[in-house]
Amino acid sequence: MYILMKTLEELKLISQHYKRGKEWREVLMESLHKRILEEGIALSENVLKVDSFLNHQVDPELMYEMGTYFKKYFENHNVTKIFTIESSGIAPTVMTAMQMKLPMVTLKKQGSKILNGDVYQTTVYSYTKDMNYELTLSKKCINKDDNILIIDDFLANGEAALGAARLVEESGATVAGIGIVIEKSFQKGPQMLKDKGYDVYSLARIVKLSKGNIEIEK
Repeated sequence: MYILMKTLEELKLISQHYKRGKEWREVLMESLHKRILEEGIALSENVLKVDSFLNHQVDPELMYEMGTYFKKYFENHNVTKIFTIESSGIAPTVMTAMQMKLPMVTLKKQGSKILNGDVYQTTVYSYTKDMNYELTLSKKCINKDDNILIIDDFLANGEAALGAARLVEESGATVAGIGIVIEKSFQKGPQMLKDKGYDVYSLARIVKLSKGNIEIEK
């Protein structure tokens, strides 16, 4: 009941923004902004630590609210399945898939004895870990008629999201959109994805990071 009430409050707030003439793309998640500013730690000009609520310890109510925002933005995009990349994108993606009543697929970064043979694979470079990894999707989880929503926790250089999009397109399916929890707007990824024609919607946009300082687009 508490989650439902908070979600209703969030929807009311979104509706107020919409009535004031804002497009959905411009409606950002204020409760997420608050958590980032209160609990996020800027370790450098490129690294933001949010492990108290997103990618280590997870706040389920906050994840549910994220699902509400993603559902509202993408509900008319004819999405058939929702993809994410293991592992930090799983929590908000589960909540989105549950609210949109759609199947969810987790793209694997690690080798798997179960996923072999009939798969799509692409190499992705991780700037955080300074290494390449193979992103893997079973061919059983996608078909050419699918419209795929991709959700991830961060968007910085865009390599992970672009890798996921490559897998979708290699199968003959379509990328319906890309949902991002936290976008680092000052890095190349957001503009690169938009230049390639992808519909990118981010719940929070960081415009500047420096050690001990976080600036968010309002």
